[in-house]
Amino acid sequence: MRLLKIGSTGPAVQLLQLALNRAGYGPLDTDGNFGPGTEAALRRFQAGRGLPADGVAGNQTHRAILPWYLGYITHPVRRGDSVYALAQRYGSSMEAILLANPGVRPEALPLGQELVIPFSFTVVPTNIAYCSALVSYCVRGLAARYPFIGTGEIGRSVMGRPLWRMNLGSGENRVLYNAGFHANEWICVPLLLKFVEELAAAFAAGGRIFSVSAAELMDYASIYLIPAVNPDGIDLVTGELQSGEYYAAARRIGANYPQFSFPDGWKANIAGTDLNLQYPAGWEQAREIKYAQGIVSPAPADYVGPSPLSAPEARAMYDYSLALDPSLILAYHTQGQVIYWKFLDYEPENSRQIAATFSAVSGYGVEETPYASGFAGYKDWFIQQFDRPGYTIEAGLGVNPLPISQFDRIYRDNLGILTMGALVT
Repeated sequence: MRLLKIGSTGPAVQLLQLALNRAGYGPLDTDGNFGPGTEAALRRFQAGRGLPADGVAGNQTHRAILPWYLGYITHPVRRGDSVYALAQRYGSSMEAILLANPGVRPEALPLGQELVIPFSFTVVPTNIAYCSALVSYCVRGLAARYPFIGTGEIGRSVMGRPLWRMNLGSGENRVLYNAGFHANEWICVPLLLKFVEELAAAFAAGGRIFSVSAAELMDYASIYLIPAVNPDGIDLVTGELQSGEYYAAARRIGANYPQFSFPDGWKANIAGTDLNLQYPAGWEQAREIKYAQGIVSPAPADYVGPSPLSAPEARAMYDYSLALDPSLILAYHTQGQVIYWKFLDYEPENSRQIAATFSAVSGYGVEETPYASGFAGYKDWFIQQFDRPGYTIEAGLGVNPLPISQFDRIYRDNLGILTMGALVT
């Protein structure tokens, strides 16, 4: 996390404001503007933690407030501790503590062992802009709260940021969901993270999600998710990346293509390659189409790259998909409230019927991909490679990047797709 002080702006400031609220030092508007109110709350937090109360969030302060980024704190067991007392002290619950610490016996807490103590608030925020750091906090926080969630990395971005992988469920039906191929479509990142959190919570409680038993769903399917394929680009669009070599290079790329607003119009990875035009499924046709449109070099959008899979993020998705061998994929984008289900004349078995099911539970239309956008995409390659159902879901309506105020509607519309996607194949 970068140093934050009076005058700082962006998603990191929103996250700090959210954490201060979570820790009881608000209420603050999570507006992303570090003003006097945020400074005063931060000084109170620092004083309460024995830190220099300078109102500047540097490394030491970020470490101190980290539990309220992650949604849990660690506590070394001391003589006299009990699960009940720890739950009372940290505003947690006995059930949440025991779930987060499998194998721990409440009647015999081992002295010195670090226990994970989940806080009472949900991990995944749905009212602030996202950045790569927040994605990492959500992944780590969910895995700590629900140890049955698997996590890892499938690769690294141009800037070296992790491409996180999450998975839950133990069934034979493997499905793969992804979001954030396009930087200014970042609202789909919390969509996947929130789905993981709600499914995990329902499973832990013996409950249901979208009227489906979470236990039965996770017994039938193994759900794998890549929540943010393009973390560098997301940081640029949401204002987390504001300076430095990569930012300066992106500004130069944007200046070559003034038809794309900067940074709101940025879809590409930070090097100017459109990650959804990188796959060996009509890549040459995509290059011909985009070159005819004048996109012949790194650009904020629509540049196919010098060759298929030249971008590290695209290569990571390609290699991981081949290794996982999923039965179905969902690729989340915005906007249009439409489901694209075909590539050329490929029509995998049951793919049309599954698209109809998704339409019925979401209210989204079902269409074939327009010709000018119909080549070299991840969904296109998956259908061609595996001859299995693959879908691009265009969530929400409006002009990208969609405002976070649309999130609740987008989540309601897509919960059925995300649930049924694991069951329909």
